[in-house]
Amino acid sequence: MAPTELLERLLAIEANALIERRIERRIRDSKLPERKLLSDFDFEFQTGLDKAQIMELAKLDFVGRKQGLILAGDSGTGKSHIAKALLIIGCRQLYRCRYTTAAAMLTELMASRADDSLHRKLRQYTSPDILLIDEVGFDRLEQQDARNASLFFKVVDGRYCKGSTILTSNIGFAELGDYLGDPVITTAIVDRMVHHSIIISIQGPSWRMHESKKLNAQARKSKKK
Repeated sequence: MAPTELLERLLAIEANALIERRIERRIRDSKLPERKLLSDFDFEFQTGLDKAQIMELAKLDFVGRKQGLILAGDSGTGKSHIAKALLIIGCRQLYRCRYTTAAAMLTELMASRADDSLHRKLRQYTSPDILLIDEVGFDRLEQQDARNASLFFKVVDGRYCKGSTILTSNIGFAELGDYLGDPVITTAIVDRMVHHSIIISIQGPSWRMHESKKLNAQARKSKKK
């Protein structure tokens, strides 16, 4: 191998290694609790979902347009899996990404009021290129204080047309007012969410229920043997 060709190959290897390290750092900084992939999603089982539409979203063109994405549906229909997989893709494209559950975000922001760190904490949620707020409506803890609606609004408004926000929810827009504790402010939240977001409603069976039934059936067969 000629010295110049060897040098080019070594530089390419180092450049690829540098990119992989940056990707890994993006994933760590995103605080994703697990690494989900679209290749692991069972589209044949979840017939209520358009695979072509999800694969189109995986190009992340909506992130470039600073659009939001709302994935709604019953528990176990695959909302979080898809959202986390899209966030992983975002990290691999070197977008600044952040994962949080709605409960964790509101708990942290509420606590920040006590030590006057609210402005700094808000930046953690308003500054990323992609913010995934998972499980909106899942944990009723948020209903304990009407100020949660104001805090949620600050995040949504701070990101409005400035970054992409992905939300997963098992409740409808009409229920958000009760969930966040203030129907008036929630109207403003929904207005911003709907205006600049892609909304996908997943109507289908629960994968976890399916897996549970399959495991129970296998256990019954084992006992008969």
